[in-house]
Amino acid sequence: MSFDALAAHYRWMERVLAGNKLQRCRTAYLAQVAASQNVLLLGEGNGRFLVECRRALPAARLTCLDASGPMLALARRRLRRLDPTTAGVEFVHADVLEWTPPAPAFDLIVTHFFLDCFRPEQLERIVASIASAASARAVWLLADFAVPSRGLARCRAQIIHRMMYAFFRAATRLPARALTPPDDFLRSNHFVLRDRARSEWGLLHSDRWERGGR
Repeated sequence: MSFDALAAHYRWMERVLAGNKLQRCRTAYLAQVAASQNVLLLGEGNGRFLVECRRALPAARLTCLDASGPMLALARRRLRRLDPTTAGVEFVHADVLEWTPPAPAFDLIVTHFFLDCFRPEQLERIVASIASAASARAVWLLADFAVPSRGLARCRAQIIHRMMYAFFRAATRLPARALTPPDDFLRSNHFVLRDRARSEWGLLHSDRWERGGR
């Protein structure tokens, strides 16, 4: 899988196809994690959420991982407009399936429009690996696509998903052929869904998961 060829075009493609809807999903719960100190951003892409995360968490340490070098370069460039030093931000060029996370430390994990790229067996491995590097009270934020359970909303989402996966499989060699919800994998790694906001007839959702109970 490689998003290198799309890196230069991703921003305008998102603007034309979705306006600001995806960014609203990304930032839906950002205000609720203001105390986070060590943040892992997976599949961050061109850095739109990274910049907002740095604004909201100016003292936090951020680790930004992406398999695409051009996407990481765009994210670094975008961040430099806000903070020329990019202090406290580490950019990691790696495939999440091959990356070994550090010892448990991250109190905030972010996977926006990323987990939908993987097949079920890959997704299970990724969630378990990243959960092993999460702190005991970590929060996991994710925004992604969904398929409603019934009605016209379901039909609409299925059509959009088929077109979306066909395009990205051709353009990026995307492993997944269809969406696999990560909920069961998160629960099996002791994360609990605290909030979920749906939009666009149920096509999009934003989640806030927390590790452990209370």
